[in-house]
Amino acid sequence: MLGGVRGQGLGARFGSRGLLSACGRLAPSRCSKMAERPEDLNLPNAVITRIIKEALPDGVNISKEARSAISRAASVFVLYATSCANNFAVKGKRKTLNAGDVLSAMEEMEFQRFIAPLKESLEVYRREQKGKKEARKDKDKKADSEEQDKSREEENDDDDERMEEEEQNDDEEVDN
Repeated sequence: MLGGVRGQGLGARFGSRGLLSACGRLAPSRCSKMAERPEDLNLPNAVITRIIKEALPDGVNISKEARSAISRAASVFVLYATSCANNFAVKGKRKTLNAGDVLSAMEEMEFQRFIAPLKESLEVYRREQKGKKEARKDKDKKADSEEQDKSREEENDDDDERMEEEEQNDDEEVDN
């Protein structure tokens, strides 16, 4: 069951001012301030179409009406999950939602079967970010190393020029 009271569908969980929290209280929605029309809250059709095509077997078509319904359902899910995750952040006296808040929201919304795949995806994401961060560090180190090498070469060139000048001066003194 999704959220609070049994027998209460998703439609009953929304008010004109925002989403109802998992415990049934009205949670103020920031979306009501940002979006003037409910359609403004829908996910992009191109994204929805791509997800649907990847989920369906080849040769299966979907009507515009079905695609629109899936889009609205996905938007509702995202808003509801965000509201629930926000409740956990507020309980933790934080203004930033984190992955733990989202996982807790999934559990509270009774989507336990999504928790393990979400954790796996989160681990993959974190490994990718760590790899990117290390690659940037390596790139920066390489750039610093190249700069140091260049500085040393310039110093060596300056030393070589100085020595050549001294040799020329010595040669000139010997000639004189």
